Amino acid sequence: MAEGLGRTVLHRHRYARIWGLGDRSSPAIRTPAFISTEDDGDDFRQLSAFHCQQTRTIPARITISTHHRLIPPTFERQGPTMEASIGHVLPPSLDEANAGESADSGVLLPVSWQRLHHDPSLLESDLNPSIVVLVDAVQLAAQSGKLVKAIQTLKHRFPGALLWTPGLGGPDNVAVLAWFGVDLFDTSRTRFALSSNHLLTSYGPRLPLSGETCNMDVAIHHYQQAIRSVQSAIEHGTLRRLAQQQSLNSPRLVEHMRHFDALTAATEGVLRAHPCGLEAIEFMAQESHLDAEVDAWADFIQNRYIAPESLDNTLVLLPCSERKPYRLSKSHRKFIDAIGTNGCHEVMVTSPLGLVPRDLEDVWPAGFYDIPVTGDWTRDELNRVHSMVVSLLARHQYRCVINHSGIELNIDGIEMIDTRQGESSGARSALQRLTDAVGHAKQTHELRRRKGEVVNMDRFRSISRYLYNNDAWLEDCRIRGKPPRWKIEKDGKQIALWFYDRAGFSFSKDAILPLYENNILPIVHLKSEIKWKGDLHLGIIESYDHSIRRGQDVMVVQNGQPVGLARSIAPGWEWAGTPGRLAKMHQKR
Repeated sequence: MAEGLGRTVLHRHRYARIWGLGDRSSPAIRTPAFISTEDDGDDFRQLSAFHCQQTRTIPARITISTHHRLIPPTFERQGPTMEASIGHVLPPSLDEANAGESADSGVLLPVSWQRLHHDPSLLESDLNPSIVVLVDAVQLAAQSGKLVKAIQTLKHRFPGALLWTPGLGGPDNVAVLAWFGVDLFDTSRTRFALSSNHLLTSYGPRLPLSGETCNMDVAIHHYQQAIRSVQSAIEHGTLRRLAQQQSLNSPRLVEHMRHFDALTAATEGVLRAHPCGLEAIEFMAQESHLDAEVDAWADFIQNRYIAPESLDNTLVLLPCSERKPYRLSKSHRKFIDAIGTNGCHEVMVTSPLGLVPRDLEDVWPAGFYDIPVTGDWTRDELNRVHSMVVSLLARHQYRCVINHSGIELNIDGIEMIDTRQGESSGARSALQRLTDAVGHAKQTHELRRRKGEVVNMDRFRSISRYLYNNDAWLEDCRIRGKPPRWKIEKDGKQIALWFYDRAGFSFSKDAILPLYENNILPIVHLKSEIKWKGDLHLGIIESYDHSIRRGQDVMVVQNGQPVGLARSIAPGWEWAGTPGRLAKMHQKR
């Protein structure tokens, strides 16, 4: 039996992960990490997590070894050593061709584009490799969309494996590849650059300065710094920004990022449900507007969002603010005072999210994003806002739209009142027109002021529909307490707390049954024979909902009965094969 590879996920950011290799309590090395080849010197091999040797036979065989002690459970011996044949590999352009002899399958798994299409053994449930090698990564990178498609396919099929793309990585693209999910990097491109007297840096290849040393030691220093930057970015949730910056090193990298964004947007369970700590999503450039988080939000608002009951009378469109949630900003305090009633439906106009209803201004990502504000709007941004407003009007019965956003909107069939008239949103005359317009709506459309508890309940129902597509668990509930941590009670018992910093609910033990009966949360089924004592890991799980998002609460069920709640640490795509803890116990009956 092949020796295993001890590995634990220490940090994760979408597809990017920092793996601790070796003993969980004291990892010998962390990814992203180097893998050396026969062309590298001894010094670099000592820096590397693994070493790869390849024969010159047809088909070639590769052997991956390590000088670290990575073999569980004792971690007393150096190793493991893994060996496999890469089989016959044809060019990726020959999609329909079958190479014939397939690569070996085991703890070391070589994969090519053809093998992904023709080898049914990759679908075998007991195939659980430690390292996956995408052997034709360089060729795939030259063909539109194929590289990111292959990487994503491998991440979902073998979530517990480290991924290596031989010959592709370098300090100038390590952040982009790590964002896609690549874990191991070699020096092939670095050595090629040196052969032409170029130094490969985080910003691409460059000629050395006068008097500057250009050798492998200097090149490796640049590579090490790039990897450390990636590790820090994964740990602190800023890898998207770093990858986006680095993608500007070449048009091909920009192309890969765009294809990857499109794939991510179309894939369920990749995005998070809640913020992590004080993390904010950054939209610093137009390319960042392609982030899957934007598409997911726009899809919800356009297709599934329903305004709180009785608020579909008068729609008030307001500009956004730098401070989140918007209501805490100076500008929005002025808007709220000018409106003078909570009987209007307030919706913020912002880029790149489009529209953010007041009742959802606390959730992720609406309450946790940063964007430079210039006052200028691109055509794409304006089109998004217009289409979202049209969709909102189509699904509700608004009689009047009061437009204080500053964006020109002309929509047939509804009264549209422009209160800005070219002035700033905080101008005294503009605020007075806002007050007058709301006063007119009160007289004409009979706006009704809501009680404080009704406002809170409307907000929590909207948030529940956003997070769970269901608000039935809030039936007959009361809102108690003071902001920012509101208490939700049912039959005199507290069933949940609202936590602003998590942008979500924290459920009590008394919430388990109503949540289960109303089918609110994704379900994880435990094996019938085990006694659940702690966190969830693959060994005790019988089945699970593949749509689970990171940070989301899940219902734990055993023998047909709800037994508790857990909070996911890993998204659903990882659960099929990732070793270690997948969800943390939250409540137990």
